[in-house]
Amino acid sequence: MPEMDEPQFRQWQQLLESRTGMTLPPERRSFLQANLGIRMREIGCESYQEYFEKVASGGGAIVEWATLVDRLTVQETRFFRDPDAFSLVSDYVLTRPREELLADPLEVWSVGCSTGEEVYTLAMLIQECMEHLGLTKTYFGITGTDISQPALDKAKRGLYGPRKLVSTDERLKEKYFIGRENNQLEIVPALRERVCFARLNVLELQKAPMHGMNIIFCQNLLIYFRRWRRREIVNYLAERLAPGGMLILGQGELTDWHHPELQRVPSDYVLAWIRRPTDDE
Repeated sequence: MPEMDEPQFRQWQQLLESRTGMTLPPERRSFLQANLGIRMREIGCESYQEYFEKVASGGGAIVEWATLVDRLTVQETRFFRDPDAFSLVSDYVLTRPREELLADPLEVWSVGCSTGEEVYTLAMLIQECMEHLGLTKTYFGITGTDISQPALDKAKRGLYGPRKLVSTDERLKEKYFIGRENNQLEIVPALRERVCFARLNVLELQKAPMHGMNIIFCQNLLIYFRRWRRREIVNYLAERLAPGGMLILGQGELTDWHHPELQRVPSDYVLAWIRRPTDDE
């Protein structure tokens, strides 16, 4: 493919940001060019402008845009990617009042869940915590959302290669995975029943039906947005927390942000906040 010139790069930058909120810095031009080139060869487009018109307003633009977004936004991930953050989740669940866990289902939301590794990791952790507390019949649910429908389809299948589980304890592998053909591993049905997946653009968080969440996990997503947009996204997420709920972000993804109803969790390794209980609690 020919080199992408500056005006072409700018129009692709603007299209991606206007539709997804994600910014593409100049140093990622080669990333964009490579991914566009692969897709253009697949469908027979000969120029960046021709392909731009196809995804911006041409016939079948919606379907083609969805395919392209999947190529540009799905990031490499694996189970138990951030041990410190997941350890904080375990501590949070284990220290909840027993009567609280018995009275209300624990609601968890994974924002930007990609192909589901994070969602199923959270499900395994919480199931382990419940068993440790002797609350095996206690309900909890985890919702994973992402902008990429192909990524969500993979998450729903719950089928993964061994490379995705390099950080997963052998005991958990044996307990929560079933061996399949071609060395693939499938999430056990009992765990899959605890999760659901839905497509959601973070630019439309104000329309999200999630409310009263006990844990919101949002890592490795905000780095793709401008600083003002990051604060806007996190403000929306804070509104979705239940009193006493916890919000976890990726280290370094947000600085100098404060919310009157949230208190920072003291940690050198995890960026997290707890929503203060209301006066009547």
